[in-house]
Amino acid sequence: MKKINPIPEIVGETTDVESWLMRAGLRFSDLGDDAVSIAIRRQWREYQAAVHRCCVTLHQPPSDVQLSGDYANLRIPGAAFTNCAIDRLSSRPQSLD
Repeated sequence: MKKINPIPEIVGETTDVESWLMRAGLRFSDLGDDAVSIAIRRQWREYQAAVHRCCVTLHQPPSDVQLSGDYANLRIPGAAFTNCAIDRLSSRPQSLD
């Protein structure tokens, strides 16, 4: 029987911060001024720099390249952090404003 994966495999890279954050089940509004949020913002900048270098080198758009090797951990926000830090961030109460 074929295994069904409800979460599609991430193919290609993005230049949209919301799409990138969705890979970890986060939204931009989830980010605050705490250490984890600051680290995720830093990771976004590193991710964008790596995607840009890759696209320039390969002469391809972001959707046609995929980071791997040393850069693979940049593909998922907070991948270098513990899961509990991400869980804590994504479980913040949401404002209705």
